[in-house]
Amino acid sequence: MKIGEIEFGPRPVFLAPMEDVTDIGFRLLCKRFGASMVYTEFVSAEALIRDVKSTQQKLTISDEERPVGIQIYGRDVDAMVEAAKIVEQAGPDLIDLNFGCPVKKVAGKGAGAGMLQNIPKLLEITRKVVDAVKLPVTVKTRLGWNHEQLIITELAEQLQDCGIKALTIHGRTRAQMYTGEADWTLIGEVKRNPRIHIPIIGNGDITSPEEAKQAFETYGVDAIMVGRATFGRPWIFKEIRDYIDNNAVDSNFGFNEKLDILEEQLRINIERIDETRGILHTRRHLAATPIFKAIPNFRQTRIAMLRASKMDELMAILEDTRKLLG
Repeated sequence: MKIGEIEFGPRPVFLAPMEDVTDIGFRLLCKRFGASMVYTEFVSAEALIRDVKSTQQKLTISDEERPVGIQIYGRDVDAMVEAAKIVEQAGPDLIDLNFGCPVKKVAGKGAGAGMLQNIPKLLEITRKVVDAVKLPVTVKTRLGWNHEQLIITELAEQLQDCGIKALTIHGRTRAQMYTGEADWTLIGEVKRNPRIHIPIIGNGDITSPEEAKQAFETYGVDAIMVGRATFGRPWIFKEIRDYIDNNAVDSNFGFNEKLDILEEQLRINIERIDETRGILHTRRHLAATPIFKAIPNFRQTRIAMLRASKMDELMAILEDTRKLLG
């Protein structure tokens, strides 16, 4: 499978772009465990052209994580074009346009999935960004605004005609947010459309290796993208890869090895950001990771872990947890 000139092996598995999640430390870990491509946190076009420091910092990428995409969102045509030019200078492998984020502060202002209510402008943004940069441009979107407006099959053709090099489809409408089950039926319909010749990437509810394999085999997508299931579990890419490729399960990769990875993530975040924000970025993963679920009477330890504000304090709690299982 190729996106532009970027070559991927068979059945690639991508890390979804997620705000306050896909910082560089997490991306590097996901890449180590087999993510075929990673994306930065999504970037506001308006904030980027206003030179907001925290937004500019999201453009920092490393050669170790390539191929890497930077995703931008916005509702103004000129701002999106200007932001795409700025992003191109940061040197990613592709630029992704976010027409899928459902949260109120984005979609409610007409950006992200909000663009699904203004298809002419969505297509205008796409065409003008494609024309403005030399990098491959891709799009991530949803099935439609709601179940009365399931427009993805027609929209996919329109986006392809704008010149995008790949399309990621999340199998929900904006109205669903992240509730209910993702519907992959329409994703498969887009992929089977004989007019579609760009790669179709499926996204939504991939939480296990079995679900990943089924997505490829049942719906024929060119790649899959994993989002929330990666929280506190960057090794899910290895689990998926091993299952799809029929590799033997690594019996030596247990609790201690997984805790080592989370501790490494904490250190990377603190080193690359700072202690306060590095801990905040790591908390989401510590709260969601499945490795603590089997520990009895863990509630108070979990509360202390998520309240810790210093690295030494948090590391001591994690090491005490290791001893409980040792």
